[in-house]
Amino acid sequence: MLKRSVDIALALLLLIFTLPLLAVAATLIKLDSDGPVLFRQVRMGREFKPFFLLKLRTMRCGDGSAYTFGADPRITGVGRLLRRLKLDELPQLWNVLRGEMSMVGPRPVIPELTVEFRRSYERLLQVRPGLTDPATLKYFREAEMLAQVPDPHRHFMTVVTPDKLRISQAYLKRANVWRDLALMIRTALTLLAQPWQPQSSEPVVVARAKLHTLLRSPDPEMRRDAQPIFELLPLMDPVELPTAVKDSHDLRSGAVPSRLA
Repeated sequence: MLKRSVDIALALLLLIFTLPLLAVAATLIKLDSDGPVLFRQVRMGREFKPFFLLKLRTMRCGDGSAYTFGADPRITGVGRLLRRLKLDELPQLWNVLRGEMSMVGPRPVIPELTVEFRRSYERLLQVRPGLTDPATLKYFREAEMLAQVPDPHRHFMTVVTPDKLRISQAYLKRANVWRDLALMIRTALTLLAQPWQPQSSEPVVVARAKLHTLLRSPDPEMRRDAQPIFELLPLMDPVELPTAVKDSHDLRSGAVPSRLA
C-alpha cells in the first residue's frame, strides 16, 4: 500500500511538472514527421496481464521489428534527441497512475520475450513492471552498446537479457520503499548528467561487449583469460580505470587484447 501511494504521488507530481516539456515535444514530433504523438505498444504486466505502454513516438509510422538496435533508420531526427534524453519515456507516468506500472520495478517487455524467458518472468511479474530498476541503470546506454556489436539481436537475447533478468531478480529479493527511493534518486542524477556526456563511441564499449560474448565461449581457456579483463573494464561510461589497468595501453584504449580479439 505504501509503495502504491508513493507511486501515485510521484507520478502525479512529475506529470504536472513535465507537462510543458511534453507539449514542446509533441509539437516537435508533429512538425518532424507524420503520425500520432504517442506510440502504444503491448507489454506484459503484472501476473502476465498485457497492457498498452505509452511513449512519445520517436520513429516513422510503418511496419518493422519490435526491437530497436542502435541507429535504426526508422528513428526520426527529433526521435533521436528524445531517446538520448529519455524524454520519450515520460508518458509512462500515466501508466503508473493507471496502476499498470510502478516507479521502480523490472522494465516491461513485449509478450514474446516473456515466452522466451518464461521461468524468469514468472517471478518478476509477480510485481508491477517499473520505470527504472538496477538493470535499467546498468544498461542505460544499451542502444549504443548494441549498435557496436556484430550481431545485436543475438547479443541482446543471449547476453543482455539474461543479465538484466539476473539483476532484477536479485533486486526484488531485497526491495523496499527506501531502496526504491534511493534508486529513483540515482536514476534522476543519471538523467541529469546524460546531456553532458558524449554519445558513446568509446572503444571500451566494444571491448566489454566482445569480452561478454567470449565469457560464453565453449573454450574454457578463452573464458579464463577473458574473465579478469572483463571485470576491470567499466560498463559504458568513460570512468577512471583501476591503477592496475591504467598502465596497460590495450585496456586504457578499450581495445581487446589480440589473443581475445
